Amino acid sequence: MITGPGIVAALVDEWSAIDRLLTSLAASQWAVATSLPGWSVQDTVALLIGTESALAGQAPPHSGADIEGLPHVRNDIGAANERWVQGLRGESTDAMLDRFRAVTADRRAVLRAMTAEEFDAPSWTPAGPGTYGRFMRIRVFDCWMHEHDIRDAVGMPGHGDGPCAAVALSEAADALGYIVGKRAAAPDGATVTIELTGPEHLTWHVLVDGRARLVDTLPGRPTAAVRLTSDLFRRLAGGRVPAAEHLAEVTVDGDQDLGRRVALALPFTI
Repeated sequence: MITGPGIVAALVDEWSAIDRLLTSLAASQWAVATSLPGWSVQDTVALLIGTESALAGQAPPHSGADIEGLPHVRNDIGAANERWVQGLRGESTDAMLDRFRAVTADRRAVLRAMTAEEFDAPSWTPAGPGTYGRFMRIRVFDCWMHEHDIRDAVGMPGHGDGPCAAVALSEAADALGYIVGKRAAAPDGATVTIELTGPEHLTWHVLVDGRARLVDTLPGRPTAAVRLTSDLFRRLAGGRVPAAEHLAEVTVDGDQDLGRRVALALPFTI
């Protein structure tokens, strides 16, 4: 179980990693398109700034853009994100970096001052009702994902393992029961192992027993064992690449059809 201090430490480390990445970019690289529809590197940074600014009680700059009319805006969260993206499109790269540093410094101070009770308090989260701590673990996942959206766009791989990756992927692991049981329609009694082969090495087991859930161990060999790199898992789970086009990079032992369904069901983010 990752505690509040561990989540805060990972989030602060993730912001530092993003800062280092952005500092290393040439001005022209901020305009490079990412895998996120309609968004450049600068737009992705605007999203990061916007979410932390909103958590600090700030409103997005007014842009006058028709947010709801954009094809990649499909829900209220997407509309809120797009308001920040549109509102910051005219900013210089230096100003964007200054904004990112300022808002993450403010948020870092707030998070480090929070008590355990405040961290465990009930809160809205993008995944539904939860705690403020769960919300911040989702923030680690989101920030880590967007760091890699930028890295993938500009061809600068790295930071795929370590404490930030471990916390981010622990958030993704919570979706595996839904992925295996609902989306992949694994039958009752089935077991599935998902192994990430690097750069982050993790193994997860899912047991379908009335409902699909993560378990520490399985009673025997899994019905299907699915192996892929953590980089590919990240891209698939985030819907950054079409799963059907990357099945050749996924190894399945056991029930081939079930394993293939699990691989195709990995995209889960909104």
